[in-house]
Amino acid sequence: MKVAFCIFKYFLFGGLQRDCLQIAKECQKRGYEITVLTTSWDGEIPEGFDIKFLKSKAISNHGKMMEFASFVADEVKKKDYSALVSFNRIPGLDVYFAGDNCIKEKGYAERGVFYRLTPRYKTFAELEKAVFDKDLNTQILYLVERQKKEYQKHYLTQDYRFHLMPAGISIERKRPANDEEIRKAMRSSLGISESAKILIQVGSGFITKGLDRSITALASLSKEIKDITVLLVVGKGNSKNFIQLAKELGIDSNVRLLGGRTDVTNLLVSSDLMIHPAISEATGTVLMEALAAGLPVMCSGVCGYACYIEKAKAGIVIPEPFKQEILNEELNKILSRNDLVQMSKNALVYTYTHQEELFSRPQKAADVIEEVIKKKRTMAD
Repeated sequence: MKVAFCIFKYFLFGGLQRDCLQIAKECQKRGYEITVLTTSWDGEIPEGFDIKFLKSKAISNHGKMMEFASFVADEVKKKDYSALVSFNRIPGLDVYFAGDNCIKEKGYAERGVFYRLTPRYKTFAELEKAVFDKDLNTQILYLVERQKKEYQKHYLTQDYRFHLMPAGISIERKRPANDEEIRKAMRSSLGISESAKILIQVGSGFITKGLDRSITALASLSKEIKDITVLLVVGKGNSKNFIQLAKELGIDSNVRLLGGRTDVTNLLVSSDLMIHPAISEATGTVLMEALAAGLPVMCSGVCGYACYIEKAKAGIVIPEPFKQEILNEELNKILSRNDLVQMSKNALVYTYTHQEELFSRPQKAADVIEEVIKKKRTMAD
């Protein structure tokens, strides 16, 4: 049996991309043939995966997505797939992985009427309706309760179509037994002393992840703390404006942009605090990865997974609506006190006591996909 996975772009360091790969591999383990429909694949192609590419000709993002939707529809006509699973909103799906927030909610709650008249909004709202409309049967893998409420508010989507997924941490992110050895080696390779405080921000898309907020907060620290604090930035994105901001604030020597990295766990273990003051963040998987590595977190309240930081007592959640001065104040406080050691212990205890919940997303998602396939086969018979 064949399962088609649709993702507009695959690249190494994207959270949505990581979920796609892990769930597809789990389905492959269960005996399914995997085809991936995409416009690009940046990284090693897993053995046995059949990758089919769309060469996009459209210029606008919404035009490209409509083109991708047509490409998927054409490919589905060519082969008899047991299930069509997508990580982007397009018509005709059996299963949709809801990695993004509701577009219609954003259009009405955050933007004005003119935004809702743009071709971009109209196109993405149309594609969203083609997944969530109450007359459809697409099964939805959602990540936080807020998503379900927003989609049901606008589309009256039935309860039975929603399947809440575990937080989803890769087992690779668990704090290794030789953590102290790794910490010393990593700091040495980066030229950072043992006595220094390392803040780390992980995630591509620096604007939405709030990198400017992190740099501004770092610049606001008292001189004593600022002199021994370094911000490591891991991820891909246009960094020009952020480098300029750090220079203007006189802290360019305190900020290091490392680009995309494959040794994220080692970097987390070597750091003292994750900072993630995102402007928009449906979930924030990196927050959970920090917990697994025993790293305290400071994040904005908009992050869907901020609740786990509070439950674990492993960091500080900056309330919404966001205020820069509160982030500045809280960062200065947390780096001045000795709370970080206890918060690290709390993170590890929480991770250990919730292992089954936190590390089982690919398996739970594959369970839903298999159930969909069984129902389709029953109906066909």
